[in-house]
Amino acid sequence: MLFERPCAIVDLETTGGHISRDRVTEVGVILIDGERVERFDMLVNPGQPIPPFIEQITGISDAMVADAPPFADIAARLLDKLRGRLLIAHNVRFDYGFLKNEFKRVKLPFRSEVLCTVKLSRLLYPQHFKHSLDSIIARHGIVQAERHRALADADALYQFLQQAIAEHGQQQVEAQAALLMAAPAAPPGIDPEVVEQLPDVPGVYSFYGDDGQALYVGRSDNLRRRVLAHFGAEPRPHKDVRIGEPIKRIEWQETVGDFGAQLQELQLIRALQPLHNLRGRLSQELCSLQLTPLDSGFLTPRIVLASEVDFSRLDTLYGLFRSQKEAKKALADLCAGNGLCQTCLALEKRGARKGACSAFALGRCKGACIGREDADSHNQRLQQALSRLKLQSWPYPGAVAVRETDPVSGQWQEHLFERWCYLGSRREEAAAPQGTPTFDADTYKLLAAFLRKPQPDAELRVL
Repeated sequence: MLFERPCAIVDLETTGGHISRDRVTEVGVILIDGERVERFDMLVNPGQPIPPFIEQITGISDAMVADAPPFADIAARLLDKLRGRLLIAHNVRFDYGFLKNEFKRVKLPFRSEVLCTVKLSRLLYPQHFKHSLDSIIARHGIVQAERHRALADADALYQFLQQAIAEHGQQQVEAQAALLMAAPAAPPGIDPEVVEQLPDVPGVYSFYGDDGQALYVGRSDNLRRRVLAHFGAEPRPHKDVRIGEPIKRIEWQETVGDFGAQLQELQLIRALQPLHNLRGRLSQELCSLQLTPLDSGFLTPRIVLASEVDFSRLDTLYGLFRSQKEAKKALADLCAGNGLCQTCLALEKRGARKGACSAFALGRCKGACIGREDADSHNQRLQQALSRLKLQSWPYPGAVAVRETDPVSGQWQEHLFERWCYLGSRREEAAAPQGTPTFDADTYKLLAAFLRKPQPDAELRVL
């Protein structure tokens, strides 16, 4: 006996890892009713090609499922077997999510209490670092006929649970399972079904209050985990935002990868102006520094506004600042940290007697203000100090696309840019989205960071 209630240990093989786009290729189930144990498995025609990568792992090919029934043909029978049981799986969100979607496509409601054996293993065996199925099989000496086939993997979980009960006792294992099965602490007023629908994929989410006002926009490589973290169902990230207002609605958008999630997050923050987001808002006073020669031969930084100069077309700018005040502070810090002259940099007005600047008396200026340092020397040190702030010039002749590709399903999404300006995104080859490109600091920083260090499963295409 595993538990006091009827259980179903389930394992699925699929065409990939995306619970919305991919499909089930094999179902393996072990039904447990006290001492009575029933096993069954079946191949399923997914209605779409099985990627070579998946075939290599599972051994299930297109030819093997060609004559297998589609999920619609087995749905009623499978639902009848699973109804009223505790569903147990390794990384249960994966298997449960796939099953819910498959049943939903044939208009059959499916809901079950679930238990994740990954999390159960972590609670029962905290001394071990790895809790993948391969690790559990090796650690517990579980004998398996074959790996990555549905019924064989379900049987490995059955053996693991039997050993865990033998080592820790029925009461201890059930107590730890009860902790894991506690319902997510969704906020009052949110339909629990919405929480159940949260996918384990990259994307962007938004919270709304009583009056429809957007409260917060965030992103994650795992939407479900990140959203639930706000409500205490998962560990909260360090310095996470605190939302005091009641949350009445949750919306989300899936993306192929993290780059698209970051980009979409910026777009939503600007469109919705959520109360608790500061980063990502368009600055009305976006500015930079541009060196201007004086009659004396000294170069001095001049603050230029994005509304006056096309930042996307200049390669003589230093730094991006949200206000002139922020730009002046950055310049003052640069001056103090590099022994530059306050008056030469126009941070301090030169007196009528043209004496030394205030920094010279403190030993922070080499005397350019009183002729002890010539213009060439001061200009060289100024340019060197500013070099780390220099904006990168657009390195391409025209537009480019960052293409993110799901490594399993092959689904892709492209994000188009020209001269650091975001043009739009597309999921199929078509004309580039038309709009009015606008230069902004956050998009520039996002794309520049990608060009320095591309992300996995993403590539740059010059159009």
